[in-house]
Amino acid sequence: MKKHNFYAGPSILPEFTIKNTAEAVLNFAGTGLSVMEVSHRSKEFVAVMDQAIALVKELLNVPAGYQVVFIGGGASTQFCMVPFNLMKSKAGYLNTGAWAAKAQKEAKLFGDVIEVASSKDANYNYIPKGFDVPSDLDYLHITTNNTIYGTEIKTDLDLGVPIVADMSSDIFSRPIDVSKYDIIYGGAQKNLAPSGVAFAIVKEGALGKVDRQIPTMLDYRTHIDKESMFNTPPVLPVYAALQTLTWLKDNGGIASMEKRNIEKAGLLYDEIESNKFFKATVEADEDKSLMNICFVMNDEYTELEKDFMELATSKGCVGIKGHRSVGGFRASTYNALPKESVEVLVAAMKEFASKH
Repeated sequence: MKKHNFYAGPSILPEFTIKNTAEAVLNFAGTGLSVMEVSHRSKEFVAVMDQAIALVKELLNVPAGYQVVFIGGGASTQFCMVPFNLMKSKAGYLNTGAWAAKAQKEAKLFGDVIEVASSKDANYNYIPKGFDVPSDLDYLHITTNNTIYGTEIKTDLDLGVPIVADMSSDIFSRPIDVSKYDIIYGGAQKNLAPSGVAFAIVKEGALGKVDRQIPTMLDYRTHIDKESMFNTPPVLPVYAALQTLTWLKDNGGIASMEKRNIEKAGLLYDEIESNKFFKATVEADEDKSLMNICFVMNDEYTELEKDFMELATSKGCVGIKGHRSVGGFRASTYNALPKESVEVLVAAMKEFASKH
């Protein structure tokens, strides 16, 4: 039976990425060696890194004055790298979920942190709006997509201060104006590659303004100057990232991905709204994530949750159990998830309704 992979992360990757990476594990670039055992400074792997960086810049239309780096440590290491490099005295954080809260907590080690707004009061089921942003912030940090709670900021904010964005789970899913941000970062394990590497798109002019000493590995300038090769990079995830970036380009680029993602999410949200057994955990349409669609049984049918899970699983749907903070179900519809998988889940929901 075909599996329909709705896991939130690590998550589905394009078949193109998996196939090519598997081949490179056995024989990389005709070397007769695995990509996992060649020098990261070999001409074959340097070409991989160079191509991956170039494709990120091409696909996202990264303007001059910005650099792309691949760094180990995941997005969680970025939680401290951002304030280490950017916070002179005060930063603002928009608290829209568990990962945003963790980034905010880490920043408090480096200076004054202002929580400009929070949706914690409603278990993060909306994106705050109309909040005041102090004009003297060194930066405002946002998390654009919240995998656990199913909310997403789908526009580039213009709030009069530098913006830093954690885009771990919606990067490459829609066009963005990179010039609106000082740093964009994220872990790779949603829309890009296996876990083990993070990316950062950094405005060079934002760096070098803090007085504190920055440890070598936590200084963005280290990775920019050495083109992500200061130390041994996570070679396998970087290679897989290159395959995904190539797949993105070959399939119409970011605008094409956005169109597909809107269509996939629309199918599922429409069924949730029309099916009396289910309800979305996020009410406002503008706040609903296109990447992580969270829904629960309507109150009068909660005892049937296990029955639906068993039915969906029998159809090959995996990874749809909701996070414990929300409960219910979560369907992650990242770029690599085909429309067919959403159609299978929707058909299971319709079948469930007809049986009950």
